Amino acid sequence: MSRQALGKGLGALLQQTREMVENPAPLAGGENTVAKIAVSKIVPNRFQPRRVFNDEKLAELAQSIKEHGLTQPIVVVYDAGLDKYEIVVGERRFRASQLAGLTEIEAIIHKHLDDKQMCALALIENIQREDLNPIETALGYKSLMNKFDVTQTDLASYCGKSKAAVSNALRLLELPAEIQQALQDGTITEGHGKALLMVADPAKQAALFARLQKNKLSVRQAEDAARALMAPAGKPVKATKPVEVVSFENELQTALGTKVEIKCGKNVKKGTLVIHYNSLDELDVIAGRLKK
Repeated sequence: MSRQALGKGLGALLQQTREMVENPAPLAGGENTVAKIAVSKIVPNRFQPRRVFNDEKLAELAQSIKEHGLTQPIVVVYDAGLDKYEIVVGERRFRASQLAGLTEIEAIIHKHLDDKQMCALALIENIQREDLNPIETALGYKSLMNKFDVTQTDLASYCGKSKAAVSNALRLLELPAEIQQALQDGTITEGHGKALLMVADPAKQAALFARLQKNKLSVRQAEDAARALMAPAGKPVKATKPVEVVSFENELQTALGTKVEIKCGKNVKKGTLVIHYNSLDELDVIAGRLKK
């Protein structure tokens, strides 16, 4: 199947599910039904991207459910082999309902979702709610790209994000496991992660990671420290360039196979893109890549 066809299928699926959740009446033809399901008959989504559930926020949601009930049904699909209902959308609501002591929960029962569709819905629902940690989001993007063979640009469009946001999130997966764990724990922010990515040398990166944790560096301080580490010995650090711009330079250099400079002032919305080449043959190759 072509990438374009997959993209259209994913877009149509997401739109259909949004309509289902916003208007939980049975669809024409009886494809989907709304019913009360025993909590004991429901199992989590195998493709759930969320690895950390905040206990305090779950308790708050559970209290709200006790007082006001569940205001929005979850979405499930029936697994005849297990005789269980697997969650597609709404695992936080399901967990909070369990905490609230509910024995039944209202759900939209979807009859026709395959594994890829379930994965896409679980990932995008969480990503669009913006309550995943940076590594969960990055792993979600990566999983969607692998399963649906879509580009970062297509994925950004589906998720309502910028191409830069998707690209920067995916680059966090290049960080060592210890730093990724800190991002998941919330001991450092995504901005700190981007600053650490500026340092290519593993030993220097590890040293900066230890320093920013010990001294509680702000993101801006971490960026300045990263630039200082990467500057040649004895050479003063040039005027700082926003980390997003550095990220774009690195990405373009990888894609084009040549040196790329982005020159901009404080207003990063405007600037100059400089692409270096050493021969007409190399220029021809770069032009071919740009045309793609």
